[in-house]
Amino acid sequence: MPSKLRPLGPAWLPLLEQATASLVAGGLDVSVVWPAAAQRGAALGRLAQLLDKVATWNARIDLTAARDERELVDLYLCDALVIAVHGARASRAGRWIDVGSGAGAPGLALALLWPGLRMTLVEPRQKRVAFLRTALGSVGDAALLDVVEARSDRIGSFEHDVAISRATFSPDEWLVEGARLARREVVVLLARAAPPVLAGWRVSHVVDYVWPLTAVARQALVFTREAAPAD
Repeated sequence: MPSKLRPLGPAWLPLLEQATASLVAGGLDVSVVWPAAAQRGAALGRLAQLLDKVATWNARIDLTAARDERELVDLYLCDALVIAVHGARASRAGRWIDVGSGAGAPGLALALLWPGLRMTLVEPRQKRVAFLRTALGSVGDAALLDVVEARSDRIGSFEHDVAISRATFSPDEWLVEGARLARREVVVLLARAAPPVLAGWRVSHVVDYVWPLTAVARQALVFTREAAPAD
């Protein structure tokens, strides 16, 4: 089915608020990320700007498989917000890496929702790298965010604290590669796949949730390294 995406400007905000409210009703405590209502509004405003850019660029270079605006909101907001809540609650600062960033979900969206995060976006496709760099120039903090045009196997081991990725690898493959990249945690996002297992890593946090605008069941698993990696 062809994409029906179009820029919405301020009209993204009601959809973002609706999806956020549904996640909160499902038990997600966003106050750990946004203690004040103004912070929530500012974060969703930044994400609305990104969604407008995605819709505009998608007409030219096929950035996303999202077929309409509601699916795009779920794709960019929900996984990123679940990860942000876990990271803020666990005080997981440090350096994060998002592998296969594509058009910015979840890595860039996470950084926009949770300001101050140091994030490396890794993407091998030149056109998508061009989009990410353009988006950073207008909605991101260039001092904290970096875009690397490469495959993940060109990134050094243990250079980051937390690794995330969406739909770039199978869950089993991603846990192995994430474990090579990250010193502390690997986030695995699942739809219907069985959870992966890797020696030396344990599941420390599980969140079951639903993309509220499209009713897609999701699960986020946080794997924690049981011992510090060897230097």
